[in-house]
Amino acid sequence: MKIIMKSLAAIAIVTLISCGGKEEKKSNDIQIGQKPAATEASTETTNASSDVKPSESVDLTNKGIGPIKNLELPAEIDQAMAAKGMEVYKTKCMACHKPDKKFIGPAPTGILERRTPEWIMNMILNPEEMTKNDPLAKALLIEFNGSPMANQNLTEEEARQVLEYFRTL
Repeated sequence: MKIIMKSLAAIAIVTLISCGGKEEKKSNDIQIGQKPAATEASTETTNASSDVKPSESVDLTNKGIGPIKNLELPAEIDQAMAAKGMEVYKTKCMACHKPDKKFIGPAPTGILERRTPEWIMNMILNPEEMTKNDPLAKALLIEFNGSPMANQNLTEEEARQVLEYFRTL
């Protein structure tokens, strides 16, 4: 019994000593609701202004990495293709992307005002390589909490249909 009492007393003393003092230690850890301190590495952005989120930035020169090298969109939207694209989007994409609001991934509304058709198609068809090697896709991965886009194994035709659907949003 004496051993138990001495042990409990020793634990209590050690606990009080380790919790004592009001000295604050500077930490480099990021806390919830706190922005990270500016560093050399964080200055590498694809935007001129660091206040613009990657999902809101405009880059109409980057074609991305993947099979689509050049894609000319006709002036008029192909409604039949867009309808097929909407069906593909509903079955393969809506788990992570809501048309008009941020969800797990970015909303596609207005995407053609911010990205090239080639970049969009390559992101749909080749998300793994895009998030590894494309600076904009890397930045989006960070913005969306490291949630990588799943490769839905769409054909080029299905991806083109989804792109046509995006034109209607």
